[in-house]
Amino acid sequence: MTRSRRVQMLALAGSAGLLLGALAFQYIGGMAPCALCIWQRWPHVVALVAGAGLILPGPWAVLGALGTAGSGVIGVYHTGVERGWWEGPSSCTSGGDLSGLTAQELLNQIMAAPVVRCDEVPWEMLGLSMASWNAVLSFGLAGLWLLSLRLRG
Repeated sequence: MTRSRRVQMLALAGSAGLLLGALAFQYIGGMAPCALCIWQRWPHVVALVAGAGLILPGPWAVLGALGTAGSGVIGVYHTGVERGWWEGPSSCTSGGDLSGLTAQELLNQIMAAPVVRCDEVPWEMLGLSMASWNAVLSFGLAGLWLLSLRLRG
């Protein structure tokens, strides 16, 4: 196995590990994900598809890099929502102007709100939330995918 292929396998294992970790927090740890948490998972699925495609010729390493970098970007966005740097999607955060709403409209909005909010940090380690850790690790995995291209060339 070439060095390039070993680095690709490491990047692939990293995405699989992040997805398995997220699922373990959800199903074993009982921490339901918010909408942004779910959004961060899909680009890793893209990276896994890229990994499966490595047996065929094509730009699979580029797809893996884009997938993991995409998850990192969403992780940075989610971190900003958690820290109050900017507002998140109205579907999963608090805030907004409620002054013009009738009591019934306010009740409808409350009843339609998701249980898990994107602007709250349910878990952190070393001062970083899961979204922040996902961003850091995802950008690292994107770097591995790009390194594999360099080693191949």
